[in-house]
Amino acid sequence: MEKQELLEMCRIVREDIVTMIHNAGSGHPGGSLSSVELLTALYFGGIMKIDPLNPNWNMRDRFILSKGHVAPVLYSVLARKGFFPVGELDTLRQLGSILQGHPHRGHTPGLDCSSGSLGQGLSISNGIAIGLKKQNIDSRVYCLMGDGELQEGQIWEAVMTAAQHCLNNLCAIVDYNRVQLDGWVENIKGLGDLAQKWRDFGWNVIELNGHDLEMVLCAFESAQKCTDQPTVLIAHTVKGKGVSYMENDCIWHGNPPDMEQLAQAIREIQGKEIENGGGFHV
Repeated sequence: MEKQELLEMCRIVREDIVTMIHNAGSGHPGGSLSSVELLTALYFGGIMKIDPLNPNWNMRDRFILSKGHVAPVLYSVLARKGFFPVGELDTLRQLGSILQGHPHRGHTPGLDCSSGSLGQGLSISNGIAIGLKKQNIDSRVYCLMGDGELQEGQIWEAVMTAAQHCLNNLCAIVDYNRVQLDGWVENIKGLGDLAQKWRDFGWNVIELNGHDLEMVLCAFESAQKCTDQPTVLIAHTVKGKGVSYMENDCIWHGNPPDMEQLAQAIREIQGKEIENGGGFHV
């Protein structure tokens, strides 16, 4: 896709997110909206090797959604990519739906892993990356984590493992929106100098504005060129990006918009260019 098409896809995905969460009456809009450009670039920007007509293609790249509660953004991207009909988005969180509140690999085409409990995704990604290497399969693994999730000890065990095994086929992504369930990450359990911390653990670190599509695409391309280390993208983002009353407000970590709020959200998403600002500039 060209840049304008990618921007339009970001708008479509944002509208899908707020609409499906409203219809379900529950869900997690804040972190879903902050991840839009990251997943749009991966799935529509020519980064990942995938085939919607053959979801289990052995040579595909893998994507692990470690922060499984933001399933709406992944479901929207998978549907718009053609893994399943877009109409299925209307069934989010319903009994019998293929789109449950957290991803279930056995139900949803295009998923490489079930997820929900935070802190596990990077360990799973390590296992897949090691397995691909042992089979001499030239595929990559992408793992999206939340910044609040980095408070989990298992993450740092996995960080050490990936560096120990020189998993250059692994790209971790931190959605660094600075807001978690009940407040600011810094006030709950601060992460310190996050970029330096990952470097100290032996990772190739790329910091970027996670809402600037060109910067996101360049970061993924740079990660592919790193041959001796795993890479982490620290993507500076805004919780609830694109919907003014949701931005930087922990209330919208896990609450659905009502009808009036949904209408305002859609007006804002459709009616203006989403600014690139993510709190980080080069």
